[in-house]
Amino acid sequence: MAEGKKWRLPIKAAHDRVAGAGEYVFVGSSGDFDAAGQIRHPNDLALQIVGAIGNLREALGEKGLDLGDVVRLKGFYTPAGRNGYWEVMARLRRAFDFDLAPAITANPVPMQPFTGQAIQLQAIARKGWRQQQPIIAVTRQPPKAVRDLFDRPILTQGLRAGEFFSVSGTTAADPEDGIAAPGDGTQQSHAMMQEMVRTAAGLGVTLQDTVKAEGYYFGTTMEQWAAMAAIRATYFYDPGPVATVVPSQLLHPDGIVTKYELTGLRTAGNKYIPRGDAWPDKVWDWPIPVPYRQGLRLRDTIWTGGQVPFEPGRSGKPVHLGDLHAQTRYVMDLNNEIVRGLGKTPADYRLLVAYFTSKGTPAETEAFLATIASCVEGPLPPITVVPQPHMHSPGHLVEIWAVAQG
Repeated sequence: MAEGKKWRLPIKAAHDRVAGAGEYVFVGSSGDFDAAGQIRHPNDLALQIVGAIGNLREALGEKGLDLGDVVRLKGFYTPAGRNGYWEVMARLRRAFDFDLAPAITANPVPMQPFTGQAIQLQAIARKGWRQQQPIIAVTRQPPKAVRDLFDRPILTQGLRAGEFFSVSGTTAADPEDGIAAPGDGTQQSHAMMQEMVRTAAGLGVTLQDTVKAEGYYFGTTMEQWAAMAAIRATYFYDPGPVATVVPSQLLHPDGIVTKYELTGLRTAGNKYIPRGDAWPDKVWDWPIPVPYRQGLRLRDTIWTGGQVPFEPGRSGKPVHLGDLHAQTRYVMDLNNEIVRGLGKTPADYRLLVAYFTSKGTPAETEAFLATIASCVEGPLPPITVVPQPHMHSPGHLVEIWAVAQG
């Protein structure tokens, strides 16, 4: 299938498709777009996966990389017909013609940013990692019932490539998709985190080496978030990673209520890497005790935690209640202040990941991205934008995190 030939998003704002920070290259929102920003195969998830992969390859090529350089791949897809979770995972795995795949996470979502869109991909890549050391992987097989979907039925649960490591989306489901405690966030949170501890140990790292934690929970209230967040927090100590956890309406398999993934760095000589830290006074704190930070620098990268429209302090009270664009400017200002606290500016963003409350119209997406664009210097960096039916609580409408050149 032909690639996008300088594909772009269907928005007025100028944007980059790929950007580098230190040794790492980031691609955001690679979809089945053509050069005019139109989806080439509307509502066809299978063909859009092929097109999105082709466009990912094209974007990586701008930095002299290819698919074999991808260390972490994340897809947000909207299920359709027979194209369920394992079909999507099999199609994504098939794109990597290697026995060892990158760490792949596929997240089902109820809506996409643009008309006819069924999937968007986000990637982190490092040139030539397959020829470097150490390379350590923790792998697993898909459940027996779906194994014949895969040409190579080996998935990478955790990957360590040099200093970088990634633990892909992990739940409390067992290897055959069985769940011991359907719907129970407490039991599932412990089981999920214990599995991540085992995966990290298999990579020769610890959870404390994490720089970015990302999670999802099935819920509609801050109370539901807090119950599971309190358990996750016991697996880290201060200073922990930066973190983003957002509501999710579609988790796999049925009965799963939370999912978590990790990205981090540890030296090739197996030493913890000290990190720079930024927490400006205007940036809020969590309403429950957790060991996470708001901004970290490791090597030549800066990572921010998911910024939300909370007033300073630990009240957890949203500002600009119900006003998406005011809240967006507010959280982008928080990200900007964190990055400035580490000696950089909004011009140094290399990836933005944004979740926002939406009814699912492209006009809402374009207006939202225009507001973000007004808060950065120059074109939008590579960006992943995920419309949501709701966020953590009524009137709280947005969460955004960033990677910047450090």
